Amino acid sequence: MKFEIIVNNIFDDVKLDNSLNPTDNKSVLGIINDFENGEWRYEKFQNYVWDNIKETALSHSERQALLNDGAGTILSESAKKLRLIESVDAIGRGSEIAEIVLYGIMKDHYSALPIVPKIFYKQNTKDEAKGSDSVHIVIESEDSFSLWFGESKFYNSIENTRLDTIITSVKDSISLEKIKKENSIITNLSDINDFDEISDELKTKIKASLSQDVSIDKIKPILNIPILLLYECEQTKTGTALTVEYKQGIVDYHKDRATQYFKKQIQKCTDVHLYEKINFHIILFPIADKDKIVDKFIQIAKVYRD
Repeated sequence: MKFEIIVNNIFDDVKLDNSLNPTDNKSVLGIINDFENGEWRYEKFQNYVWDNIKETALSHSERQALLNDGAGTILSESAKKLRLIESVDAIGRGSEIAEIVLYGIMKDHYSALPIVPKIFYKQNTKDEAKGSDSVHIVIESEDSFSLWFGESKFYNSIENTRLDTIITSVKDSISLEKIKKENSIITNLSDINDFDEISDELKTKIKASLSQDVSIDKIKPILNIPILLLYECEQTKTGTALTVEYKQGIVDYHKDRATQYFKKQIQKCTDVHLYEKINFHIILFPIADKDKIVDKFIQIAKVYRD
């Protein structure tokens, strides 16, 4: 991980409300970028985005085919798959940045395999609004795996009204219809056959486990929902260095946001069958200036496209 992790706990260790239940299926990950010469490191963040774009914008076979052509070709082909929402007021502006960062975190922190490259899939099916923002598999042992359906958001703020929107999206992602849809995508794509990290025996087991004939009730104990909240942060915008005070301020805020988020999620998901079996991971990542990041991302993408 190129960034510093300042919170990496089960939710029970950081929650500010002991009345919440269930909580043992929840965890909190807090990540921060650093500063250089008195300014938040925008270039380091952009480099991370472009270092990881291929995992979600290109299929496994495309990535392999382009290896001999060099990084420039890979980035050029990846940039062509982006939607690039340029209007400042448009809903979802910068959403692909959050998706790419989530793919990077899933690889770096959770050692996850990008089984479904979501930007590639959405671009090729024109299905931008439906489905999870990331689909990964983590190999737990020689004969076991866990399934990860991620949500990613890039917001100017993550105050309480924003949390409601996120929870609605998360609840939809764990509905019977959506889980079956994602499982179907995984089993129908050829990408899963291309991963050398997965043994042939485990590939067969994964496809059998995710078959449409298998009850979703059997899937939920291995289902993980990582929820990345990439958000503009006033402390980060005005900060100039990774001081003890800055870090503690972010840690305290992350504890508060995680508590408020899971409190709302528990209330809203009481009717989800086997909710307590699904694992949820809230990932909080503050940035200094959303518009500056998105504008630069679009500028770079246009250069690679040309």
